[in-house]
Amino acid sequence: MAPPRQIFAVSGILHPPPGYRVPRRSALLEHAISLTGVPVAKVCLVPTAVGDDPQTIGSFYAALADADHAVASHLQLFPRPNVDDIRAFLHDQHLIWVGGGSVVNMLAVWRAHRVDEILRECWDAGVVLGGGSAGSLCWHVGGLTDSFSDRLDPVTDLLAMLPYSNGVHHDLAEQPRRARYLECVAAGRLPAGYATDDGVGLHYVDTELAEAVSCLPGAGAYRVEPGPQAGTAVQRPLPTRLLGTAG
Repeated sequence: MAPPRQIFAVSGILHPPPGYRVPRRSALLEHAISLTGVPVAKVCLVPTAVGDDPQTIGSFYAALADADHAVASHLQLFPRPNVDDIRAFLHDQHLIWVGGGSVVNMLAVWRAHRVDEILRECWDAGVVLGGGSAGSLCWHVGGLTDSFSDRLDPVTDLLAMLPYSNGVHHDLAEQPRRARYLECVAAGRLPAGYATDDGVGLHYVDTELAEAVSCLPGAGAYRVEPGPQAGTAVQRPLPTRLLGTAG
């Protein structure tokens, strides 16, 4: 029996709430590792969206340094790939975790190296795909991005493994992401889709949403779709399980 195709798309915590103790290893990353279903998962970071920033790579290895259930690696594309065979390397992973940053720049580089094609192959083969922010948006048809400016432009040429739009950091105070996402869905500039507050992840099996989970009490996920009247959109909160509680 072929393994399921899984994607875990998250909004990481950009601004921890008062009193929140930031763990060394995010509960969202831990949940993604658990989705692999193997005792010791090969976990690969793809930090293209921040230009393979060394600090981001170092933080990832530090987060998994004491993990006996995961082995960390990374795919670097600047100034050239750090592995001889990208296809073989990515197919050998259990979880491919894509970091945040500029989704527009990331996809341009991926397409130059054919990483977009390889990631689809990995998904079909049962490798779990996931990530935060740009690493959430990329799997969908489209979404909002600040890759160009703080205007939050809609982008509609993402990988489209999932036939929905995606809104990340939906509750971010310094950017009107919630209002802008609803506006773009209402105007037909983005298709219906799903949005997440900081600390929330969407687990898709094949192309269906299986569950929304959160590492922050009160943070939520939402279905956003065109409203009953032209030029409107509606946002519907979804059941969101707090990680650490029974499924």
